[in-house]
Amino acid sequence: MTHPGATPSDKHKVVVIGSGFGGLNAAQKLKRADVDIKLIAKTTHHLFQPLLYQVATGIISEGEIAPPTRVILRKQENCQVLLGEVTNIDLAAKTVDSILLGHTYRTPYDTLIVAAGAGQSYFGNDQFAEWAPGMKTIDDALELRGRILGAFEQAERSSDPVRREKLLTFVVVGAGPTGVEMAGQIAELADHTLKGAFRHIDSTRARVILLDAAPAVLPPMGEKLGKKAQDRLEKLGVEIQLNAMVTDVDRNGITVKRPDGTIDRIEAATKVWSAGVSASPLGKIIADQSDAEIDRAGRVKVGPDLSVPGHPNVFVIGDMALVDGVPGMAQGAIQGAKYVANLVKSELKGADPAARQPFSYFDKGSMATVSRFSAVAKIGKIEFAGFFAWLAWLFLHLVYLVGFKTKIATILSWTTTFLGRGRSQLTITEQQAYARTRIEQLEEIAATVEDEKAAS
Repeated sequence: MTHPGATPSDKHKVVVIGSGFGGLNAAQKLKRADVDIKLIAKTTHHLFQPLLYQVATGIISEGEIAPPTRVILRKQENCQVLLGEVTNIDLAAKTVDSILLGHTYRTPYDTLIVAAGAGQSYFGNDQFAEWAPGMKTIDDALELRGRILGAFEQAERSSDPVRREKLLTFVVVGAGPTGVEMAGQIAELADHTLKGAFRHIDSTRARVILLDAAPAVLPPMGEKLGKKAQDRLEKLGVEIQLNAMVTDVDRNGITVKRPDGTIDRIEAATKVWSAGVSASPLGKIIADQSDAEIDRAGRVKVGPDLSVPGHPNVFVIGDMALVDGVPGMAQGAIQGAKYVANLVKSELKGADPAARQPFSYFDKGSMATVSRFSAVAKIGKIEFAGFFAWLAWLFLHLVYLVGFKTKIATILSWTTTFLGRGRSQLTITEQQAYARTRIEQLEEIAATVEDEKAAS
């Protein structure tokens, strides 16, 4: 099935897959080019993923970090935003198939830019997702907010001390930036925002555990900054458990294997998974039709010009691309998008594709916030931590937020949270807290009904 706007055109057809940092920046950079752009994404918004943990802990609303993509691009007349999940890419026919509400749509392209991003990886244990949601989507963040706040509510009503302890134990798996930020904010939520709000429990006695199979906190940022982040977390009361490999996750807790081979059990109602990423399955689809290779995380090994080997008109950027020296961060996606867009524009003007200059990544550094007024930052060889790193973190994230109103709303939310005890987004619903398990229950019921029909 075709869709409006997919009819043949004299203009060069550019299809962009994904509305994250890579996809959005590629489309915007082609604003004045003589091309027909189709941006296909499975969500209607551009997600500022680094701040998802603040949605999950009630600091900001989802709307502040996820403005509608078509509203962002409404003044860009050469770009059409299409909702749908891409299911197939045909490199030979130069078409992209996407599904929306059971209907399949086929979109032709002359140039393809694949920026479908990455999802959460459970290292082959996808069953863990039911009890330990990741931190990759708005749904994940809202579900976690419901589970975190719901745990306090259930503990308030419980007369069983063992159950209360389990409800007030929060485990974050993965000591990278997301895990560190999440653990720190759960601790601050319990110690500051919710302090004195309950009558039967003391929220400040909540137990927050951050664990990782690695031997250090924030390994990519180096030993010095990792130790500073660890010290700050421990000062907040977060328990750090390193060299701890998760072997099982269920409704009531988590099982951990220690370096000496012993197995420990941590009873916890709320678990958060931030331990790994897995690139979009579109990477494998591309690799199966080309000479490209994919790594264990599903990333496509692209050429120096970010194109797929043997297909100079197909580019992979962002978290899906495997490029030496380019981390899976927003900056890598943004710079890759601008580079590819410039290639498209120059070659439309007659530049020789064989003379492409290789992509060069400029490392602007990395940062992670630990708690209010405390962060760690690494910019080139300069490493610093504390209040000034936190200010730098605030400024950088404000710069990359899309839209003036979004920036103002975020500043107000941060002011309320960091200068006081309040958080403006503490509303939860049962559907948010238990959406994943409810959906699975409905699927099981539907499957049972189908089996009964087949048997009758």
